[in-house]
Amino acid sequence: MKVFVYFIGKPRDAHANAIAAEFIKRAGRYTTCEMREIQPGRFDLFSKHAAARKIFLDPKGRALDTAQFVELIQRAEREAQDLVFLVGGHDGLPPDWKPHAGMLLSLSPMTFSHELARAMLAEQIYRAFTTLRGHPYPR
Repeated sequence: MKVFVYFIGKPRDAHANAIAAEFIKRAGRYTTCEMREIQPGRFDLFSKHAAARKIFLDPKGRALDTAQFVELIQRAEREAQDLVFLVGGHDGLPPDWKPHAGMLLSLSPMTFSHELARAMLAEQIYRAFTTLRGHPYPR
């Protein structure tokens, strides 16, 4: 299992970027985990990750609590399925990509900058892995 966190748009907030990068690095202790910027016109997410489960962040998506998110990670691990998370840019997700998501995920009914959304997502990924391994972090 591998976890990919892709985002659209230039990372401008150094502090939020550092937070997201730190949690991705920590999650890398448990699985291969990477985060990077993509440009939809230059990156074919669907052919690069044909077999992966694609989870796109969207305010109208399904809201999960932490336990449900842990289950999502656990299921992917059990099935050895890669997970691809996509955080949209200032204009959201590419309209032609949205219908091809395996799941639309909402972090909150509130709107956050894409930098902050990435940091929150990265922390939840790390939290899920530490929960599954019995690490004291999620207490």
